[in-house]
Formats: sequence, C-alpha cells, structure tokens
Amino acid sequence: MKRFLSAFLLVLTFSAARAQDFYNVLKYGAKNDSTKLSTAAIAKAIDAASKAGGGTVYFPAGRYCTGPIHLKSNITIEVGAGAILYFSDNFDDYLPMVPSRYEGIDVTSFSPLFYAYKAENITIKGRGIIDGQGKKWWDYAEGQSRKSQDSKWQQEFKRLNANILKPDEQGGVIDRAFLRPPFIQPMFCKNVLIEGITIRNSPFWTVNPEFCENVTVTGVTINNPKSPNTDGINPESCRYVHISNCHISVGDDCITIKSGKDAAGRKMNVPAENYTITNCTMLSGHGGVVIGSEMSGGVKKIVISNCVFDGTDRGIRIKTVRGRGGVVEDIRVDNIVMKNIRDQMIVLDMQYAKTTPEPVSERTPRFRNIHFSNITAEGNQAGLLNGLSEMPIENVSFSNLNLDAKQGFTIREARNIAFHNVQVNTTIGPAVRAESVQLLRLDGVGSATPLAGTPQVELGDVQDAFIYNSFPAAGTETYLKLKGAKTRSIVLQNNNFKYVKAPVSQDEAVTERVVGP
Repeated sequence: MKRFLSAFLLVLTFSAARAQDFYNVLKYGAKNDSTKLSTAAIAKAIDAASKAGGGTVYFPAGRYCTGPIHLKSNITIEVGAGAILYFSDNFDDYLPMVPSRYEGIDVTSFSPLFYAYKAENITIKGRGIIDGQGKKWWDYAEGQSRKSQDSKWQQEFKRLNANILKPDEQGGVIDRAFLRPPFIQPMFCKNVLIEGITIRNSPFWTVNPEFCENVTVTGVTINNPKSPNTDGINPESCRYVHISNCHISVGDDCITIKSGKDAAGRKMNVPAENYTITNCTMLSGHGGVVIGSEMSGGVKKIVISNCVFDGTDRGIRIKTVRGRGGVVEDIRVDNIVMKNIRDQMIVLDMQYAKTTPEPVSERTPRFRNIHFSNITAEGNQAGLLNGLSEMPIENVSFSNLNLDAKQGFTIREARNIAFHNVQVNTTIGPAVRAESVQLLRLDGVGSATPLAGTPQVELGDVQDAFIYNSFPAAGTETYLKLKGAKTRSIVLQNNNFKYVKAPVSQDEAVTERVVGP
C-alpha cells in the first residue's frame, strides 16, 4: 500500500510540475475566436514563463489574432492542432522598430512576426498553423512604396538608419525605406528549434535565423502563394544548421543560404557554415536550394541530400556578382531528383547581374570545391557554370547524373571541372559545351539520344582536356567538336567510337592535333 501511495504521489507531483510548465494563453486574456488582438496577453504568458525559468506557452484550438511575438530564453511556443494564429496586417502593430537584417543589410526596421534577440533555447512547434496575412505587405511594398517615401513608416526607417552603410550600390528596396518584416527571425540566438508547424502567407522571407548557432528546422510545411520575395527557409550567417523533412512551396526560393551583402556583409564577416539539408520536397519556387546572391561573409561546409524538386524554376543554384566578395566552398549535393525544372537544373553563376571586369580584391567572389552526385533530373537546361575572367570557378565535379533536358551543360570561365558517368539527353545542342575552361575531364560523358548535325561535346578555347571512357550511342555523327585558337592539349583515351561517323571535328583556328584515338 505504501508503495502504491508513493507511486501515486510521484505521478501527482510530476503532473503538477508539467502543468506549471505550460502557460495557456487563454488564461492570460487571449481570445481564440478572432474577436480580439491578443498580442498583450501572449506577451504576459511569455513573461510569466520566463520569470519561472522557462516553459511552454500553449495555444489550444481556435483562431487567434496577434501582433508580433517576442520570444525570450527557454521559451517554447506550441500551437496546438486546430489552432491558427493570424498575424495582424496593420503595419503600426510592428512598431517600435527593432534591430533586424534585410537581404543581407543590417538595419532597424519593423519587428518580425516572431522575433528573438540574443536568446537561448527557443522553440516554435505544434500541429497548428501560423498565417502572416502577407497580402497587404506585398501590395504596399510593390505599389505605394515605389511611388513615394513619405509614409510615416518610411520616415521612421530613415530616422533610425541614417548612419548605416550605403546599402545597395545599385539602388533599390533599401532606398525605398519600406522593408517588410520576415515571419520568423531570431537574431544572435543559440539552440533554436522550429518543428512541425505549418506556415503560410509570409510578408517576406519566412524562416530567417540571423547570426544564430545550432538551428534545427524539421517537419515544417511552408505554403506561400505567388508573391514577391517570400522565400521559405533562409538561414543567414549561422552555423550548425539542420533542415530536414520539410515541404516547401513559395513565391521565391525554397531554401536559401546567405551571409550578408556587399560591404555590409564583409563588415560583419560572419559566414554561413556547417549546414545539412535533407529529406525535403520543394514545389513552386524560383530555386530548390540556393546559395547567394548575398554571400559576402562566405558560405562553406554545406551538405544537401535526399531531396525532391518538382516544378521549381531551378534546382540547385549558386549565384553571386562582382562586388559581393566572399567564398563559396566545400559544398556537397547528393541523391537528388528534379522534375519539371523550368530553367536550369544546376547553376553556378558568378555574373548574376551584368558587371565589367575589375582587378581582384575583397570585392571579388570565389566558387570552389563543389561536388554533385547521384542526380536524376528533367527540365529545360542541364546546367550553367558561369565564372569570372579574373576569378574562374574552381574544382567542380559531377558524378552519376542522368538528365533529360532541352539543352545540356554550358561552362564558361572555369578551371578543374570533371564529369564522371554523366548522361545528358538533349533536344537542342550538345550534352556539354565548354568555353574558356582549363583542366577539363570528361569520363563516360554522352547522350543516349544523339542529334543530327550536333556534336555531343563542344569545346571552345579549352586547354588541357582529358576525354575517356566514352561509348557514344548509335547514330552519333560527331562526338567531339573543337573550336578556338586557344584550344590545345586535348587528349582522348579508352573511348569506343564504333558507332560514330567522325569522332572529332575541329575548325581551322585549332592548330594542335588531338592526342589519342
């Protein structure tokens, strides 16, 4: 009997402790029938939990209206199944402005919808929905703020940001001084978890941790309609980031890795590093997983695996421009399926905007040590590698790719590029076209659907190429075409050209004879 009573008391004690850990927002004055803005009541629940050392602020089923929610250390926000949080679309509710970051520029601006600053052990989770009601933000940013900078919000932004670096060297949204808030933006936080929640209608970027350490985003669904800059998950200048089991369909890029823009990003000089992205599906969006273009603090040690992109404009996209600076390096992409890709399946573009060559300096970006493997894809173009004349893309490999594309790979201004067991079935042009490339290896590269009058590989002004283990399909007229006066040191070995009418053709500008069969 004594044992039974002891066990019973232990259960009661544990249950009481659990009850004390939970702070039901209804008990602090929140309404779950959409009749009242519950911002103050939610803040009271958070304060109560914080004073107790931490706890879970709980939203039972119902419909809530709220302004921004500011998290403190050791606080969990749990949105229960059947609960929907509608965030106010009254811009005044997001005042006073707070320290934030907007497209890689450090500013003071509207409060994010969920915000934390220098907090630890914070969580947003649950089976409920959070809705940013972004349409009013989108319409104002794309309409009125382009016409005038005279609103009270723009005047306040200018007052608070008078001393920031000139933000955008080409002018643009910062100059308009109306910056939509991100949906979830923890700043300088540690141990951040976002789990299970459904997010929709973000005013701007959706999940946007800044300068954070140990961030996990898992089992999250993000649905934004066609809308301006409503990226899904944008961890910027963070380290130890884990993104898994998410489903994303948005108005811009699905997942984007960033680290600050131009001089402002180089001043902070905080890289994005040690990220893993796995087991995610991406639907509508400009890109599946994107690095840049704001990458001035550097991006390194990134692994992307086991994902499906279906209907995005591009698959994997790494982009930058002269003036950014920063280095993108040590990137691994493996085990990816892409379908219905409207533009390129793989993009490494260092000329995202039109610029003129300049001497190498801190403004010069670099791409190096980037590797793709085990990819099946279908879409418009297999890939584009577009480096800078003063800073070619370096050390990129493609292994075990099977691609059905209208166009194949185009490679410009690059060095040490390798293809191993890559099949590109095109309807227009060669499988691989390279221009101004040094050190190119093509191992088992070709197409199962040879085109009349079209070589499978075309090299222009390419130096030091090694082409081997090729077995072109029956019907191939020409496997390799060489162009350009700078083309030299082209070696072919261990190829089977039994079905090829003319294995190699070269124009008059190519003066050096190809070595090997």
